[in-house]
Amino acid sequence: MEVFRISHKNYSKVLSSSGVANRWNLDGEFVIYAGCSRSLSTLELVVHRNSINKIPDYEVMILSIADEEDLYEQIAIKELPPNWRSFEAYYKLQLIGSDWYKEKRTLVLKVPSAVISQEYNYIINTKHPLFLEKVALVRNEDYFFDERLF
Repeated sequence: MEVFRISHKNYSKVLSSSGVANRWNLDGEFVIYAGCSRSLSTLELVVHRNSINKIPDYEVMILSIADEEDLYEQIAIKELPPNWRSFEAYYKLQLIGSDWYKEKRTLVLKVPSAVISQEYNYIINTKHPLFLEKVALVRNEDYFFDERLF
């Protein structure tokens, strides 16, 4: 399976994580967030930056994850709190992701996007024993926003 991550060129040549807390992880948990498509990854970037601005020196990272069913765990919307898309639910989602991360239940956690709930983001546990074997950076592509968006 291919998934997509948009990153500054300084960080786009290797698969790494800062360990900074986000929607599905707590501080000190080293996960990589990737989207099911380039377009979803773009929308996620816009939401996290709170604007559509020209972003110089960014690239799309195309990641390959082995297509083995036992490497994935999926979170269904019905398993989430009713307000899961809100900032107020962040901590509950972080605990869900943190339990998955600490237990190393699977390499990948497939979660609904808060931006487009019918599409998915993939949270990759970089500390999982199969990470180096089953996840690879396939290639990088130049990234740009279409001028018509501005």
